[in-house]
Amino acid sequence: MPGNILLLPEIIWREFFYARNFPPVTNHLISMNDHPSTPLPLSDLLAQAIDRVASLGPEFDGDAQKMKALKDRLGEQRFHLAVLGQFKRGKSTMLNALLGVPLLPASVTPLTAIPTFLSPGPSPQIRIRYEDRRPDEVIGFQHADDLTHALARYVTEEGNPHNRLGVKHVEVSYPAPLLEQGVVLIDTPGIGSTLRHNTEVTLSFLPQCDAALFLISADPPLTEVEVAFLKEVRTKVARIFFILNKVDYLNPDEQQQVITFLAKTLREQAGVTDPGPIFSISARQGLQARRSGDQQLWERSGMAELEAYLVQFLVSDKIEVLQTAVARKAADRLTNVLMRLHLTIRSLQLPLADLDARQALFAQKLAEAEREKMIAQDLLTGDHKRLVALLEEQADSLRQRTRDYFNQVVDTALAQNPGGRPDEEVAQEALAAAIPDFFERELSEMSRAFEQRVNDVLEPHRQRANALVQSVQRGAAEIFEIAFQPLDASDAFALENQPYWVTYDMRTTISPFSPELTDRLLPARIRRQRRRARLQEKIETLVIRNVENLRWATRQNLDQAMRRFSARLDDQLAEAIAATQNAIQAARRQRQEQSDSVTGVIARLEQDARDLERIQAQMQALSSPTTGP
Repeated sequence: MPGNILLLPEIIWREFFYARNFPPVTNHLISMNDHPSTPLPLSDLLAQAIDRVASLGPEFDGDAQKMKALKDRLGEQRFHLAVLGQFKRGKSTMLNALLGVPLLPASVTPLTAIPTFLSPGPSPQIRIRYEDRRPDEVIGFQHADDLTHALARYVTEEGNPHNRLGVKHVEVSYPAPLLEQGVVLIDTPGIGSTLRHNTEVTLSFLPQCDAALFLISADPPLTEVEVAFLKEVRTKVARIFFILNKVDYLNPDEQQQVITFLAKTLREQAGVTDPGPIFSISARQGLQARRSGDQQLWERSGMAELEAYLVQFLVSDKIEVLQTAVARKAADRLTNVLMRLHLTIRSLQLPLADLDARQALFAQKLAEAEREKMIAQDLLTGDHKRLVALLEEQADSLRQRTRDYFNQVVDTALAQNPGGRPDEEVAQEALAAAIPDFFERELSEMSRAFEQRVNDVLEPHRQRANALVQSVQRGAAEIFEIAFQPLDASDAFALENQPYWVTYDMRTTISPFSPELTDRLLPARIRRQRRRARLQEKIETLVIRNVENLRWATRQNLDQAMRRFSARLDDQLAEAIAATQNAIQAARRQRQEQSDSVTGVIARLEQDARDLERIQAQMQALSSPTTGP
């Protein structure tokens, strides 16, 4: 299967193993006259489908609930918009201007590598999520200023140096108009600062975002660091909006020159063929205008145009994308419902003896499927063991690279030590400074390589699982002589990588080097030998701790992925079998209990099928990509 299945929404898995676009039985085909002249909105179609499916009986209650979950999702999904920028470009100020209050702390030093999620809420509140098993900490506030001061204790380098508090991320709730439009703003660490690892952190997080705002300013317009960063961002985010900040320091001619230069640089150096509109703003003036209620200054700052564009474009785009996805899933769910409905109708039409004979043939098909499932599980177990062995090889290689690198760091630090400070104190400081950048880079490289290998290994299992569950439905269709179309296997389950701060506890400190105090009375040669031995011991401790953290986090993700894949295969096969058997058995009970009224039941079910096919056809039209302007 292409990707880690850990983080996929439950509803997607529930749809995965069902046949797509099941064609109606010939005598149930509907004419164009059955379609309303004006297509209904998706929410109305979902409501109709839910009512119709629920009326079919308790066997279809689960389908009605899944349709309702899709309807709820249509109304609740929010758009994730990351805010990117180099250190001191005015990122926090721009966000505060959009929010209308100075909510985010603006610092003269870089923030820590902790993302901040800004979501709508009835009152100011922050939720701190920790890296370990500590429960979330939720703090409410009466005033925005109090929230800002509290937030600074967790996301700034001054308040939480090197993330000593072990914060995973912080969620801020605030009643801002923009957020209430369905946009979740995500403040990411600034790139290009002295905390170089912030760039790696931001890149590893971007796949979870729907779009990004990239903030640039005229001092200078675009650096090499930003160009290199943009090349990486373009591979992870489909839509980027470019914003030129601090235009209040430029006259109109200078502003136009900068915009022209930016557009050219984005095309020629960053590979952005169509950068779109570059918004010119003064975040400082925008925040000032919001705080003073000066609408004219808000317009002059350029923030009004940016806000309007975001609300109009991003929210409408989000709705279109979400509607397409929900319509497709709902149509797929109706495919499952219609297959069972046609099975029920066909079973009601058959003589009892013929029905029993076909049911016996279907039981044989199920026995074959169970045997195939056992083989599939054995193959998966074997590949799991081989992936674990590969992970151990990669961890061993990383341990050796880490030892070599740390020894080089220590040697360099000692060689440059002027002699005024204890050598081991200098070595520890050098190691503490080198560890974050080194391990975040190594984690990124190791994760990408291992995830690709997992993708390659799981792909044939995905195909095998597809075919196995399909075989149950294909068998029923063949035995009961109803139409069947193979599952569309084009759906990709992308690996949604868990950011390193969720599972990775980086160790940068080691115990004090107090033994050096006792070495002063020893000869210089012995003193150097003892110092080097202690440093080697501490280096080995750091290697073991940090590499084990990387190895353990990756192993946990792998084990969980394999367990869930196996469990979901069991669940989906059992669900497919139960759904098909229930349709046949329900028809048989009706034949036995209501033999005189079977004709009326068939007529009602055929009308239900026509109504659902009409709804499904409109959903499929909504889920089809459109062309043209």
